[in-house]
Amino acid sequence: MKKRIKQLFDQKEKGICSIFITAGFPEKESLLNLVPLLDKNGVDLIEIGIPFSDPLADGTTIQQSSEVALKNGMNLLLLFEQLKELRKSTEVPIVLMGYFNPIFQFGLEAFLERCQQVGVDGVIIPDVSFELYHSHYEVLFEQFEVPLIFLASANNPERIVQIDQKSKAFIYLLSSASITGKQNTFSAEQLDAFKDVRELNLKSPVLLGFGIHNRETVKIAHHYFEGSIIGSAFIRALENKKPVQEFLQQVGY
Repeated sequence: MKKRIKQLFDQKEKGICSIFITAGFPEKESLLNLVPLLDKNGVDLIEIGIPFSDPLADGTTIQQSSEVALKNGMNLLLLFEQLKELRKSTEVPIVLMGYFNPIFQFGLEAFLERCQQVGVDGVIIPDVSFELYHSHYEVLFEQFEVPLIFLASANNPERIVQIDQKSKAFIYLLSSASITGKQNTFSAEQLDAFKDVRELNLKSPVLLGFGIHNRETVKIAHHYFEGSIIGSAFIRALENKKPVQEFLQQVGY
């Protein structure tokens, strides 16, 4: 399997741009247009959300995009078909983000096998804890060479160090413990926490997510870490039919 994420961080140490999109939003086939468009406009990593009816960590914007996607008929089988098609024309690193319920129903082994077959470079499952992964699922993820990417709170350095030891891709650092799409800017306390994390000298790259939505927050993320993940702000841009290139310029990419 190609190590696209490793190659990305080897070639570009700072300023990584990751964009989140919900599979099947705003239209069922939108992924087939959006992924090449984002790749063409310099996005380094694409996180694709698997629509789910009860997303724990997602704010209203991403929840609503999931509802639309489900109504559009998006499901895992269709998503894998679309990813297979996309891999004919793009080598941009792709990470799937989804909750364990639909993955468990699909079958974790079958899910990881399909991820490997269609060129998925990593998976984020917010409701699979570090401990559960280590005790039950690590062997399967390693068998199919699809790394599980862990979420970590910026104010929990001990946990971050623990995750860093097992990480095979990057650490998804949460700027806050709240749901996505809720912040306007970062507080002094958050900036102090970012500084503390940076001083841990982790072996894994760190991408900052939750609250990244404009030039200021992108600049802060790139000052402290290797890059940033933009989610709710991009979903809102799609809702408002804002051109992708215009949105990326607006946030400083």
